[in-house]
Amino acid sequence: MFILSSPSGAGKTTISRRMLEVDPALSLSISVTTRPRRSNEIDGRDYHFISKERFNEMQRNNELLEHAQVFDNFYGTPGKYVYDSISNGKDILFDIDWQGTRQLAQKNRGDLVSVFILPPTLGELERRLRTRAQDSDEVVAKRMAKAASEISHWEEYDYVLVNDDLESTISNVTCILQAERLKRYRQPQLPAFVSGLK
Repeated sequence: MFILSSPSGAGKTTISRRMLEVDPALSLSISVTTRPRRSNEIDGRDYHFISKERFNEMQRNNELLEHAQVFDNFYGTPGKYVYDSISNGKDILFDIDWQGTRQLAQKNRGDLVSVFILPPTLGELERRLRTRAQDSDEVVAKRMAKAASEISHWEEYDYVLVNDDLESTISNVTCILQAERLKRYRQPQLPAFVSGLK
């Protein structure tokens, strides 16, 4: 389980999309959300857009690995897809916040790697939020107000990167993923291979 977190606008979604384009062994965990779909989003690709009633039902039935409320909307990770994908040899990429990361770490710490993406400055973060033109001024102000709180959780992550250059940040995230894949305990074929060398 490979987690990318950041304040809104710091680049985690862009980084996630680029990594998924080039790494066939990586699969995206698609969250459920109760927030309205944006015009450029596709149900089942960006999120599974569901009602609050369905979200509450999934919570009651323990179908979510993690869940959080962000502003007035709810987000969560369906567990079945994640565990099925891992069983089939895929690494799962999570684009979630610190609350979700903390919940996943409590349940799956041994098989989890977390990366926090910081903006170079708060001014640059605000510029990025306004440039993408997805949110009203009021929503941008809310996101900026929340950014300081989100950034305060940076120490809970295994890796922390400053996204001052997108290509360098993508390269660094890719290196982290490759290094984590090469850890001895993540290579189940090694004992048999080494036995064959003796």
